[in-house]
Amino acid sequence: MNRTHTTHPGDVSLSRRFFLQTLGASAAVATLPQTVRAAEPAKAPSIQGFEAAPTTAEMQRGWTPVSDRKLRVGIVGYGVCQFGAAFGFQDHPNVEIVAVSDLIPERRAGLAKACRCPKTYPSLEELVKDDKIEAVFVATDAPRHARHCIEVLRHGKHVASAVPAAFGSLEEADALFAAVKSSGLKYMMFETSCFHDELYAMRRLYRAGRLGQIVYSEGEYYHYMEQPLDSYEGWRIGLPPQWYPTHSNAYYVGVTDGSFTEVSCMGMPSLIEHLRPANNRYQNPFGTEIALFRTSEGGTARMAVSWDTPGFSGEMGRIRGQRGTYYGKFEGLETALPELKRPPLPPGVAAGGHGGSHGYLMDEFVSAILADRKPLVDIAVALNMTVSGIVAHQSALKDGELLKIPQYRI
Repeated sequence: MNRTHTTHPGDVSLSRRFFLQTLGASAAVATLPQTVRAAEPAKAPSIQGFEAAPTTAEMQRGWTPVSDRKLRVGIVGYGVCQFGAAFGFQDHPNVEIVAVSDLIPERRAGLAKACRCPKTYPSLEELVKDDKIEAVFVATDAPRHARHCIEVLRHGKHVASAVPAAFGSLEEADALFAAVKSSGLKYMMFETSCFHDELYAMRRLYRAGRLGQIVYSEGEYYHYMEQPLDSYEGWRIGLPPQWYPTHSNAYYVGVTDGSFTEVSCMGMPSLIEHLRPANNRYQNPFGTEIALFRTSEGGTARMAVSWDTPGFSGEMGRIRGQRGTYYGKFEGLETALPELKRPPLPPGVAAGGHGGSHGYLMDEFVSAILADRKPLVDIAVALNMTVSGIVAHQSALKDGELLKIPQYRI
């Protein structure tokens, strides 16, 4: 965790060591159905921030398809959050779900039912061999996101994944960047904050020049976990907060498409048992990590992630520019504003959870493929959100030492 990262992302290729790790992990995953615990919740638990937002007829008014064809999609993963079905691929008028997969048979059956898709595969490694599938949504456990996306790309398919893009590893991030760049295929990370009403408005204002250069931004992700959230192989137990940074970091990177260039991060030891270093696989001592970043515009950002502070929770942020500010509403030098409402949803697609962002993220990925354009949260944006958190945790372990952050550009 304390190593210095010197790779230049634009020149990287898959390292032999990471490639062998990926193959080993894939082989292990292929045999897991016989060994994993098969307990399956009947329905997704109530988790802070996951609540579904209302979907109104007005939200779907004016939607027009970008194509008259259906994108053939495979979906993998139906764990405790049941994200495989939560983003609404099964309801999109331009999507055909060809097949679904989960390692655990009961979850696989649940995903097939939720997606109204009878065809299943026992693993991602089997599903990606299906030549009918054009794109795959990876909703597996976070530690395997990068290697699973690389496997999908190796089989010539577009890919999207839940957050984060990489998990605690700068080497994994570089490997994923190289795989996407060399494939010529679409990659998108489903960062939910990017389609929150307020962040969407910030992005529209920024792109229209109404905010000017960003002087200061704040992003916060508070998710109180007195007891660890159940997860595949317990990966969430003791999770370093800044290894799951994208919900907060989006409040700068997702607004500007910029990046963080250096960081000083402070961590605070937790009172919660599973957030003590002796009690988690990461030897992570922190329940809260607060990062102070320098941005690519020369401004400053404060980004917080916390698992152990009870009270108001969720994903939220604010931003101040040289020409305007957004703290729940716009205040600035100009009164003529661009349209700040989110785009229309396809008919039948719900806004979904995480601030009503799910349906918008799914439609963005589908539309980007069908229209052959860059998706909103492409590989550079995804890794600039993710890797800054990985380096922030390194800084926290070094008592706030100022560290440089790798930069990703396409």
